[in-house]
Amino acid sequence: MTGQTSRRNVFALAAASAAGLPGAAGQSAGRRPPNVLLLLSDQHQPRALGIDGHPVVKTPNLDALARSGVRFQRAYCANPVCGPARASIWTGLYTHHHRVWTNEVPWPVGTKSIAHSFRAAGYHTAAIGKMHFASAHTHGFDYRLDFNDWYQYLGPKVKIYADEVGWPFPGDGHPQIRSLWRDTGDPWKDVYENDGRKGRTHLGRVSKLAEEDHFDSFVARESIEYLKTHARQGPFFLVTSFLKPHQPFMPAARFAALYRAGEMRLPESWGKKDPATTPRFIQQRMAEHPITPEVLDPRQALQRIASYYGCLTQMDDCVGVMLRALKELGLEDDTIVVYTSDHGELLGEHSLWQKFVFYEASVGAPLIFRVPGMTRAGAACEALASHVQLAPTLAELCGVNSLAAYDGASLVPWLKDPRRPSEAPVHAHFDLRSPNKKAMVRHGDWKYCHYGNDIPELFNLREDPLELRNLAAVPAARGKLEELRSMIIGLEG
Repeated sequence: MTGQTSRRNVFALAAASAAGLPGAAGQSAGRRPPNVLLLLSDQHQPRALGIDGHPVVKTPNLDALARSGVRFQRAYCANPVCGPARASIWTGLYTHHHRVWTNEVPWPVGTKSIAHSFRAAGYHTAAIGKMHFASAHTHGFDYRLDFNDWYQYLGPKVKIYADEVGWPFPGDGHPQIRSLWRDTGDPWKDVYENDGRKGRTHLGRVSKLAEEDHFDSFVARESIEYLKTHARQGPFFLVTSFLKPHQPFMPAARFAALYRAGEMRLPESWGKKDPATTPRFIQQRMAEHPITPEVLDPRQALQRIASYYGCLTQMDDCVGVMLRALKELGLEDDTIVVYTSDHGELLGEHSLWQKFVFYEASVGAPLIFRVPGMTRAGAACEALASHVQLAPTLAELCGVNSLAAYDGASLVPWLKDPRRPSEAPVHAHFDLRSPNKKAMVRHGDWKYCHYGNDIPELFNLREDPLELRNLAAVPAARGKLEELRSMIIGLEG
């Protein structure tokens, strides 16, 4: 983090005013600044959108949002796992700076989030849904509802969800704060109903919860209730954070019915990786999947893919509920809307599942902005973008001075001109507290992946979008490998 980065944030309001942005203009004219609605999902494969030409998945509401704003088609998370990825969204920092190393590591005391900055600027801040803070701290949010509030709503029906999750895993919010069960153990042990799964996570089926009882429905309802109660009292910064399409892959019945396993297809990269040029730890992940071993059978894998798409369309439906509420409440023209996901989902790409690696389906993330009066409707931006840029972008749009420096630069120039070129690299990290620490840099068409105690990977994504040809050992690519290796950051921390 440089002094230049800090100065950029200190003078964000002045820059916004000079640029004529809605937030700055509104404040200078005595009007209240724009509201912010950040819609967040969990584990949305970056190109699994109808508007991107996906052959199967149905996302009509996200498609409509993209047609009214700017869609960043090469956006990346900062760490392909929930807790660290979300910490980068809230802080604008890479993992080695915010130090949320894993899902179970709470934020260091004193770490400032974007919510602290917006609250200091007079915004009412709210977080409704999955946050994955790993502690009870609110991190600058005035108003917070999370899994534990949903469990109170469910009452005895919590057991249905406990059965669907099937094991104590904080990524599903069960338990939301893992340390609560540290001394007593899993209270659901010997109570779960056996549903025939071979591993800890079910392959995928219709949920036994009624649609209105799903976490995502609860989050949408409570977010709308928040808007009805607080939206007229002053500018708001609202995070509406869904769990889907993250496991358990158990959509409500009407969404499960949209996708049949027999109509699915395995990804084009399935089974095509060359073992001689593939890191050992990735080969092991291809050969073993203890969480859901059924996916090693291609026929079973198709059911998991179908169930994932059902969850994705159900989440998209909840996005639609939120967007319609904004319009019905008269807030649409005064609210910046952003949609993204904390990271992607491999969903069988390279015969892999979940995330944890730097292949595009895992480390990429959808990213859509709609800024009333500024964004060009339906624009697709090819500039590289990172989650560490979300906080500085929203701060600049709203004329909010940051309480801390950011690692990322604002995306406002690309919101104003989506065709603007970009030369800055983006980074991602994983497992930094281990001897096998991993880091990625994407620069232009090239991606370099460093794996501690394993062979590296180098891809030209324009020529090899499926990431099947590792060029790290190719003599002709030696210069590019050294160039990108010199850009790697975060390994020294």
